[in-house]
Amino acid sequence: MEQDNKKPENENNGSNQGQAAPIVINNQYIKDLSLEIPFAPQIFNEVKQNPDININVDVNAGRLEENFYNVELVFTINGDIPGKKLFVLELTYAGVVQLNVPQEHIEPVLLVEIPRMLFPFARNIITTSLMNAGLPPFMINPIDFVAMYNARKSQQEN
Repeated sequence: MEQDNKKPENENNGSNQGQAAPIVINNQYIKDLSLEIPFAPQIFNEVKQNPDININVDVNAGRLEENFYNVELVFTINGDIPGKKLFVLELTYAGVVQLNVPQEHIEPVLLVEIPRMLFPFARNIITTSLMNAGLPPFMINPIDFVAMYNARKSQQEN
């Protein structure tokens, strides 16, 4: 019987040893969370339809030390019913990441890829907070971080 001495294709043959992963999320955390329902509890009887929701999202990134960065998703969400403020929710959700990518890719990774990775966790915190506050269920649609990045770049150029 003949033995096959070939290594499986997916086995590490040592050529990748010493190379760090391009993106490592070291920590995720809530930096700031605030939920106000200024007219509670009376306002709950006045909610007869879905509130008008206004969502502002921003992304901030800063270098901590070599190859380590802090990326923040900043949400400000206002919910209104006719004539009254239903709620104001503010969340800053952040992550400490290590990047091992070429210099020219750092900015788009920090402002597009990392926010895309953090977003589901932030969305869950927002949805859970609103539900725990007795408000109607609310789910934020996915955010186009590429469009946000492109808009930011064009503003910087003007």
